[in-house]
Amino acid sequence: MLHAHRLVGAILFAACVPSTLAAQSRPTIEQFLAPASPLEVRSAKQVDRLAWVTYERGMRNVYTAAAPAFKPVRLTQFLSDDGIDLTDIAIADNGSIITFIRGSSANSAGWVANPSHDPNGGERAVWAVRSTGGSAWRVALLGRASTPVLSPDGHFVLFTRDSQIYRARVSPTPASTRIERGEIPFIKAWGQQSNPRWSPDGSRIAFVSTRTTHSFIGIYDGSTRSVSFVAPSVDFDGSPTWSADGRQIAFVRRPGTPFAQQAQITGAAGATPGGRAGVAPPPAQGRGNGRGGAAADTTPGGGRATQSPGLYQAKFRGGSTISVLTADVATGMAKEIWQNAASDSVFTTVNNLRWADNHLVFQFSPVKDEWERYYAIAMSGPNTTPVMLTTTNGLIEDATSAAYSADGKTLYYCTNANDIERRHIWAVPTAGGTPRQVSTGDGIETYPAPLASGKSIGVLYADARRPQSLALVPEVGGAPQVITSLPMDFPLADHVVPQVITYRAPDSTEIHAQLFLPKDIKPGERRPTMIFVHGGPQRQMLPGYHYMQFYHWSYAINQWLANQGYVVMSINYRSGIGYGRKFRTMPNTYFRGNSEYQDVTSGAAYLMARNDVDPKKIGIWGLSYGGLLTSQALARNSDIFVAGVDLAGVHLSGNTLDTAAVTYRSSTISAIDGWKSPVFLVQGDDDRNVDFSQTVGLVQLLRARDIYYELMVIPDDLHESMIHGRWIDTFGRMGDFLKRFVWNGEKAPSMLEVKK
Repeated sequence: MLHAHRLVGAILFAACVPSTLAAQSRPTIEQFLAPASPLEVRSAKQVDRLAWVTYERGMRNVYTAAAPAFKPVRLTQFLSDDGIDLTDIAIADNGSIITFIRGSSANSAGWVANPSHDPNGGERAVWAVRSTGGSAWRVALLGRASTPVLSPDGHFVLFTRDSQIYRARVSPTPASTRIERGEIPFIKAWGQQSNPRWSPDGSRIAFVSTRTTHSFIGIYDGSTRSVSFVAPSVDFDGSPTWSADGRQIAFVRRPGTPFAQQAQITGAAGATPGGRAGVAPPPAQGRGNGRGGAAADTTPGGGRATQSPGLYQAKFRGGSTISVLTADVATGMAKEIWQNAASDSVFTTVNNLRWADNHLVFQFSPVKDEWERYYAIAMSGPNTTPVMLTTTNGLIEDATSAAYSADGKTLYYCTNANDIERRHIWAVPTAGGTPRQVSTGDGIETYPAPLASGKSIGVLYADARRPQSLALVPEVGGAPQVITSLPMDFPLADHVVPQVITYRAPDSTEIHAQLFLPKDIKPGERRPTMIFVHGGPQRQMLPGYHYMQFYHWSYAINQWLANQGYVVMSINYRSGIGYGRKFRTMPNTYFRGNSEYQDVTSGAAYLMARNDVDPKKIGIWGLSYGGLLTSQALARNSDIFVAGVDLAGVHLSGNTLDTAAVTYRSSTISAIDGWKSPVFLVQGDDDRNVDFSQTVGLVQLLRARDIYYELMVIPDDLHESMIHGRWIDTFGRMGDFLKRFVWNGEKAPSMLEVKK
């Protein structure tokens, strides 16, 4: 049951309509949020088939489409708005089996989310369904296990739990043994097992076995049910990747842990004779590079040992710190194909290798480069120096932004190169060459999924009016061909195309934003205005529907607000992505000085200077980091912002109440005495991103100062509500709140008066 505290006013369930507009002629919030939105898409390697996850009014289901018609077919029957997430879709090479995770990840206490308050509790499990139809079935319970890895033939999934590797059979017939049900380890070894990778034919499994001061690449052989280790050494081996024929494996090697760092890891100078030093996880990055800086040792004779080579800094011969090797699986013998140079300031780390054709490809962000890059190392030839593939200057956000052709010869990637406000698909040979733009137009294309035939690429597609859809982009280039449909009553014609604007912050930083102007605004008419601030902060709002779910809804709500008559501005403030490393890493942001807040106030100044904005009626809203900035605006500038909607915001950075500390002075509560404007607060108490205590603490401060607030607390819900009906309720209440305090300009009552 939803518990919400309403203090005043009638609930208008989604019909916040300004008094100057006719309510019956305006589309509702429900209509703007009704379309089914694909969230992630995968393609099979051997046949032209796509599989994707769709969110539709709280129902999360798996869909598929295959050549030649590519008609979308729903495969699962999860037809309730129950708040159970569905993620991490995978498809077998032949397209026959599709697996997915159903249920949210566990929180730090091991609790799986249960937003619908099911008395049986929440559950996180891997499920499967046949692409040809039939009922979906649960394969194995996951709990806090890693994301499952589907075997090429679709018969098994691998996952890690408690540092061991589990395997579960993917079959609608219940497995007969605990090991086949994924209840006990399939591969059990000393240390921490991770990163399992199937060989192309599924007969072997490569994995990483970390042993405190070093790690090995293990190979499990299914035919003999035995484990061997590839070229074991005293170093850290990781990131295994198979050759296409399964005969070789490539991996990254870093130096093992020197004595000085061993003392930090084990808590002792060494191990007793015949014993073993304490076991603890090694550092996640920079293993053995000597940057930890342990205290200096003194030898028994009184001489200092700090300059002893190899004591604090671990390096290979010649001074390198990274080596890429290939090994023959049959013999276990390895050879080095590349190592970084001594004191290399560019290639300081290499992770997530991918064997693609005759090259090893990896993503890397050079420290002095504005953009993320992909590089390739040739497996043969006189020059194995990494070659930059993505020479385009633009964002490549994460692993979902890149995919490989079935033959491994082409890398497809999503970037905002040449169109900084949007995303398009580009292609480049993994052997190197000039990248070419594949998708074109005014839309936004993300999540590339190349088809096996090489003829087309599946993508998530959206534009200024069309919500996220599934589309095909011809490999030779051109406009996307949408294969999914919209509801008949979706208000396509009621959308506006947002204007991309820029303005300068007081320190001269250029800020980008989208401006939504109501269609019916008349010359000289001044309208109430809403500012939207995204979360993250490493996000970028676009002049179209967003590829991330909450920001997809946010864009829809901004369109709805514009349709209701508000001028709306969505600000891409500093520390966000899309505009390069310098913009993303600008100094004194967040708890270091809150420098990004000036981008919000200068955005308000830009609006107040316009002749279509009422400068006395400006509101602000946002979730997470957007909630943080909303609360900052109300505390620091209630003279500008007349009301705000703070969804799961941060109000105290760090844990100090020292008023002289930068973290405290950067926090909202340091300016709490200036807060005068009303606020609508919303948060779920199982929030895994922002602790619910942030809202608990803020409310105490607001109460003590008689600041008007409306509060919506949702037990068991997450950072972003998992129940669609709650979003409709939340946005409806938000609309009612904004109508009273922004559009109508009502004065907030005293909380004492409200109680009466």
